Amino acid sequence: MSFSNTSKEGHASGAPIEFEPEFVTGLKKVFEEMVVFNKVLGLRITQINSAEVRGRIDMKPELVGHFSFNRIHGGVISAGLDAMGGLAVMAAIGARHMDETPLQRLQRFAKLGTIDLRVDYLRPGIGEYFELRAEVMRLGSRVASTRMEFWGADGKLLSTGAGAYIVS
Repeated sequence: MSFSNTSKEGHASGAPIEFEPEFVTGLKKVFEEMVVFNKVLGLRITQINSAEVRGRIDMKPELVGHFSFNRIHGGVISAGLDAMGGLAVMAAIGARHMDETPLQRLQRFAKLGTIDLRVDYLRPGIGEYFELRAEVMRLGSRVASTRMEFWGADGKLLSTGAGAYIVS
């Protein structure tokens, strides 16, 4: 599975919406600083538009799940995928309401929450860093559905996820 820029919910034209710097800065502040657990994980946003979001986690000793192999803990993978699914929903909501100011769109995220999460662990998570990707498959008025990927530094797909999020 690799994400494409085909037409998705929230941007009917098919072309991803690029957000204004004020919105991106605000979203990064919420995601990377105000959600303190993301900060503990070291999860940072590397790309954001209405079609796809990407993030990165650098490996560090606090994230080891298997000490013999220096393998990342499965909980880090699931938490990272969950966070990225939520971020993709935030981007899709932001794209749906481009008629509002960046601050008004950022305030819409207060009610966002995970209601279902599935993670498939395909390979051991060993590497210097990991790339996370997520996209919204459907954005409804109450529930959003996402799919997510967790990639190793070597370009191998390590885990996949699917999530459902309450948006109202």
